[in-house]
Amino acid sequence: MKKKTGLLWFAAIGMVTLAACGSGKDAGKAVPSATEKDEVIVGLDDTFVPMGFRDDNGDLTGFDVELATKVFETADKKVKFQPIDWSMKETELSNGTIDMIWNGYTITPEREKKVLFTNTYMKNLQVLVTAKDSGITDFAGMKEKKLGAQEGSSGYTTFNDQTEVLKELVDGQDATLYASFNEAFIDLENGRIDGLLIDRVYAEYYLAKADKLADYNVIDSPFEVEDFAVGVRKDDQALADLINETLVKLQADGSFAEISIKWFGEDVTP
Repeated sequence: MKKKTGLLWFAAIGMVTLAACGSGKDAGKAVPSATEKDEVIVGLDDTFVPMGFRDDNGDLTGFDVELATKVFETADKKVKFQPIDWSMKETELSNGTIDMIWNGYTITPEREKKVLFTNTYMKNLQVLVTAKDSGITDFAGMKEKKLGAQEGSSGYTTFNDQTEVLKELVDGQDATLYASFNEAFIDLENGRIDGLLIDRVYAEYYLAKADKLADYNVIDSPFEVEDFAVGVRKDDQALADLINETLVKLQADGSFAEISIKWFGEDVTP
């Protein structure tokens, strides 16, 4: 009986050892580059005008959508745009739901730990938007006021990292967070928040389209200018290289500038 038990014990140990070896082997396998796929998937926030959003017909459009489409058309690949929860963007990338994050995605040290960034393709600045009738015309005017920001945005990260600029003015209170800037603007218009920390590209486009530029202050922040880039999985250097090389081609043939002028009225190519 003891002999039989011993044999069973050794067999069990052997199975565990083999399973462990197999698991280690699988874990060491590199995930294939998205460049090997016929269709790549771009993750985006489909409310972020003018980078990626839905038009009056419900179709996805925007600067980043057109630029990404042109990049992969030039690279002879199909592209699919997948709306995601912006606060979960890096998780969606790592679990393979999407192949890249391309939607006004700012390079930050924290994000660089999670994703591989392409070269910068556009600059951006965080601004504070306030109602003209609020009397708030600078950051100092936000003292003891309510601030809004988008959850998972670079603006919210900077708000927490550089507390002396704005967070200390609101007595260390956290910002009211929103899933999208659309929701934040509704609260700003209705006085539920006093100021909104937001990307300049979004603020200027949104207010111009809504014919409300005269009703709001768009106040430049003392935060550093941000770099927009595409985020891919850490091990997908091939995809980052493909995007970088194709963007250079589009700059050379004028396609990049053409898309830029359409959306911003100027050439924003770096």
